[in-house]
This record gives sequence, structure tokens and C-alpha cells, in this order.
Amino acid sequence: MAPDSKTLTAACHCQSIHFAITIPADALPLKVHICHCSICRYTHGTPCIFHAPLPAGVAPQFIAPSSIDKLTPYNHAESQAARHFCSTCGCHIGDRSHDDGSWVISTAVFTESNQGLWEMHTHAFTTSSLDGGLSAMFSHVDGRQLDVFNLEASLDTSKATRTEAEELRAECHCGGVSFSIARPRKEFLDSPACEGWVLSRDTSKWLALLDLCDDCRLVDGSNVIAWMFVPIDHISPSPPRDLIIGSLKSYKSSEEVLRTFCGTCGATVFYSCTDRPGIVDVAVGILRAPEGVMAENWALWRGRIGSKDDGLKYDPDFSRALIEGWKVWGSMKGMPEDFFVPPL
Repeated sequence: MAPDSKTLTAACHCQSIHFAITIPADALPLKVHICHCSICRYTHGTPCIFHAPLPAGVAPQFIAPSSIDKLTPYNHAESQAARHFCSTCGCHIGDRSHDDGSWVISTAVFTESNQGLWEMHTHAFTTSSLDGGLSAMFSHVDGRQLDVFNLEASLDTSKATRTEAEELRAECHCGGVSFSIARPRKEFLDSPACEGWVLSRDTSKWLALLDLCDDCRLVDGSNVIAWMFVPIDHISPSPPRDLIIGSLKSYKSSEEVLRTFCGTCGATVFYSCTDRPGIVDVAVGILRAPEGVMAENWALWRGRIGSKDDGLKYDPDFSRALIEGWKVWGSMKGMPEDFFVPPL
């Protein structure tokens, strides 16, 4: 390695994808755009994604036995680049341009924490989120104001408007996974199973949270994910025990935890663990709520972010900005400070 460069390594959760990139020192920190567009949300299952263009001539160098063949590429009619995600665990690592082969890399998959390696620079396509999404939570990181980039055509409500008032649609980008979520039903609210999953202050909504945990970061390839907790019997079509519907693939991130993602476009969809039978976590990024990404007519958000210590260790400046901004947003919205959910 030349003295005027730095080599970074990256890996997904299952370690099938393991690569290095060597960055010229004068190109650090990498400039990150936080994209809120519907394509990114529906292909990742997250409220937004975190991508940084690599300098010209720099590309992932896969470390054996890892190879690019262990990634699934995803293209769509509007794509100018192929999205790539791990075929085993679903982790997105970035996009490769059709024109010149250049890469835009995820900043969620590096094996070392952010110490001058990347820098949040821009909120992109915030209007596509309808409600601002996470861009409404923070505008500065480490005292620096983030740019905001939008195009007039970035507002996309084509699929969101199909949602019925008592039914919330969820669908990945390719449409291989599609289902509906019902509001809490009377029989559920009257049963012991309801305890802990619906708050008495608003029994029409499901609980939801933002999460900064390392495992989630490495299975979806985004620095933060959001979950909404829903009983399986309130989902139609109801997922079987293995949670496989449509084009879903499954991945066990631990003995207790089963996760699913779309095998075609890579969107994170479900999380399930053995100590929460009958309840699944639905990735908020694939919800088609007409009011916007945060689905506030459906979700009652916890005011405290999950696994914040993981986030503060991996990317302290971004995580502090999000945690503080989330507190303000939650207070303004009257969200509950806390509710108990078994560890993710």
C-alpha cells in the first residue's frame, strides 16, 4: 500500500462477501449521500441508504473465497447501475455503473469504525419520502450542515396512493414480495397476546423503532434500519413459519433469529426471533403509507433509538446527530419515550 493511500476492508454479516478498497489519501473522507428515494427504500427495506462514490479507478478487490459471483445484481428499467447484494444474507454493498464500471459503495459494511473515513455530505431526494423521512430528524452532522438535493421528478406517490385506510400495503421494489397489514383487530386487543404490542394511548397503531445494531447494519447494508412490530395473523397473505412468501429468501443471523429478504431486488422484509412467537418485525422501508416514510398514521415510534451503543461505536458523529434529532422529533410528535421490546 502506498503511503499516500489507505486500504479499507469490508464484509457482510455472513462473510460470504469480503473485499478491500484502497483509497488515495486525498480522497478521504469519502463523501456520503443519504438517499431517500423510493427506489433505494424499496430495494433495501430501510428509510434511506448511505452511499459514497469511489474515486475513479478504485473498485472492490474481493478476498478469496469471496468473489463478485457471490453477489446478486439487480437491474430495473430506470437503473443506470446494477445494485449488488449478498446472495446469502442480503447485505447491499453498493452499485456498479453500467457505463464505466465505477462503484458507489455502502458505508455500512466496513470492518473498522469511522475515524475520518467517510463523511455525511448530502440528503438526496427528500421529497420522494413525502414526509422528509430521516432528513426531518437531522440537518447537521458534527456541526456541518448537510446539502439537500432534489429533482422535480423525485416525488413518487404512484404506489402509495393505492393504500386503503384500514390496510397498509408493503411491497419490495421488484414486486416479488407484496402483502398487506391490518390495523389491530378487536379480538387481538381483547386478548392477552396484545400485551406489550399495542399501547393504550392509541390502539389503532403498531409499535415501531429505529435501530442502529451491528447485525442489522450488516444484513441490509444501511447505517440505520426501522422496524414495525406486527402479529403474523394481521398480515395477508399470512407468512408461514419459515416466513417465505413470494421471492423471499431466509437467513439465520443467529440461532434465535430468522431474517428474510427479497432474492431478486435484495429488500430486507422480515425479522423474527424465537422469544417473540407470533410477532414479526416488518422493515419500514417497504411500507407504502400515503403520508410518508415514517407511516405516522400506522406507527407509534419509540422515542429512544435501539442499539445506540453499536451506532456510536461504528459512526459516532452520524449516530449522535440522529439520536439527538430523533429525541426532538419524537418529543414534537408526542411519541412514547420507551416501550419494552426483546433485544434485536
